Amino acid sequence: MNPKQLRDLYFRFFQSKGHALILSASLIPTNDASVLFNTAGMQPLVPYLLGEKHPSGKRLVNIQKCLRTGDFDNIGDNTHHTFFQMLGNWSLGDYFKKEAIAWSFEFLTSKEWLNIPLAKLAFTVYEGDAKVPRDTEAAELWKKLGVPTERIASLGKDNFWSAGETGPCGPSSEMFYWTGDSAAPKKFDPGDNRWVEIWNDVFMTYNKDKDGAIAPLAQKNVDTGMGFERALAVLSGKKSAYETELFSRSIKKIEEVSGVAYAEKTREMRIVADHLRSAVFVLGDDNAVVPSNVDRGYVLRRLIRRAIRYGKLIGITTPFTSTVAEMIIADYGNYYTELKKNRELILSELEKEEEKFNKTLETGLKEFHKMAALSDLISGKDAFLLFQSYGFPLEMTQELAMEQGISVDEAEFKQEFEKHQELSRTASAGMFKGGLSEHSPQTTRLHTATHLLNEALRRVISKDIHQRGSNITAERLRFDFNFDRKLTSEEVKRVEMEVNRVISLALPVRREEMSIQEAKLLGAQMEFGVKYPDRVSVYFVGDYSKEFCGGPHVSNTAEIGSFTITKEEACAAGVRRIKATVEKKK
Repeated sequence: MNPKQLRDLYFRFFQSKGHALILSASLIPTNDASVLFNTAGMQPLVPYLLGEKHPSGKRLVNIQKCLRTGDFDNIGDNTHHTFFQMLGNWSLGDYFKKEAIAWSFEFLTSKEWLNIPLAKLAFTVYEGDAKVPRDTEAAELWKKLGVPTERIASLGKDNFWSAGETGPCGPSSEMFYWTGDSAAPKKFDPGDNRWVEIWNDVFMTYNKDKDGAIAPLAQKNVDTGMGFERALAVLSGKKSAYETELFSRSIKKIEEVSGVAYAEKTREMRIVADHLRSAVFVLGDDNAVVPSNVDRGYVLRRLIRRAIRYGKLIGITTPFTSTVAEMIIADYGNYYTELKKNRELILSELEKEEEKFNKTLETGLKEFHKMAALSDLISGKDAFLLFQSYGFPLEMTQELAMEQGISVDEAEFKQEFEKHQELSRTASAGMFKGGLSEHSPQTTRLHTATHLLNEALRRVISKDIHQRGSNITAERLRFDFNFDRKLTSEEVKRVEMEVNRVISLALPVRREEMSIQEAKLLGAQMEFGVKYPDRVSVYFVGDYSKEFCGGPHVSNTAEIGSFTITKEEACAAGVRRIKATVEKKK
């Protein structure tokens, strides 16, 4: 099976069950401070899982671009990827457990669809805890479909899925496929890694607050996710997606430029292919990020430089990232058309970053030779300095040391690395605290205030201003917009006064569904780079503003409170950023 066949089968199956096909959202989340990139298919849909009406209805299906950075150490094995695609189908307060399980089973096992033998499948359900009961219903539904009892396991936290520290959550049921060379054992052992998870049905029954307490959701939802890469590997009879059409051409190109066979440097080539695919999708996104030393730009820089480092370990001696990227764009560009549209940006940014990094590597080599001249042992601290400051992986330092007839203190390096990881985790926890769905009254007021700010900027500063991104936490809003100079203090004050003037008018906020063509004719504002479906939600603030949006919003501007701009600054070439707060009037 090829990627197009799997994608088309999944869409056709769920469309036959009344689901509307929606587009993948950007990799860059909007109005979500908990993560740098969209990490799950449900993430862009959180407002609708909490009760907002989706313009396409209550049943949805799509394939979502996702990127996770927590698995760097696992990249190169059979199942992990930094960028990945997630097939998903959703019920927004419509069908629930019975239908979700029946349809998952039908799609997996029916001859008309994937035709996977039941003998190769196993399932998990939630074992329950003090707050949430054991999911006996899901187990019984699987049994009624013909699943043997010994192929169903009850698990704890792995089978309770939450959208973050707060928000929608509930028990889940996962589906596993046997990848072993021998016949699958009669009894399912979740600890045997030859069983590979390919699909997860989450039954969103509860909402979790900041204290960890859970209460029933106003609407019960179903959120499912099938890992596209894993499923394709299974259906192609391969141990890994790296051996499928998703990677075959880029890995072949890596073999060509290195002169080394994939079988000889399997893990290294997988890392290069994975990281460059991820970089291409980040650079090719319509909300593109470029390499930098902060936030998303830093993640992108790390991906590109790690790919280059591993390329050098394989034996590549000439610039190669853009050459491999050409293969990736060719493989994915027909479906993800933004990659073809942004091809020049992708290639030029990769070439610039590779040139910069090669210069850094030269400096690092000089530093290594200084260390090697002083001792016959490179300390773990020095090896970590080479890793942290110059991008040398431990393997590269060890190879260089071997050539010099000296060794590296690997144990001390690992200690330094673990200390660094702990500091990074602590910093990230502070920077991105809060859940995916922290739609508290305060964030709702801030969200609506961004609409007023968006319109106020056009009325006070320039009618050519448009939104380039936003980010909302419980403490503040952040709004990015196109403009080629710093606002004066007087302009900032006038914008702030304009927003507060509209708040004081106590204008009603209403939502209307319409076609995207109708919304454009009305002059509704839309965010740069965001792909919208054929039917959209438009929020009207009285007769003051109209904007494409998914919520959440106050019902009247008087609920927002006092609006204060705290900072105006540059965030990219030709893009300015405003940070602001709101305070509810007493």
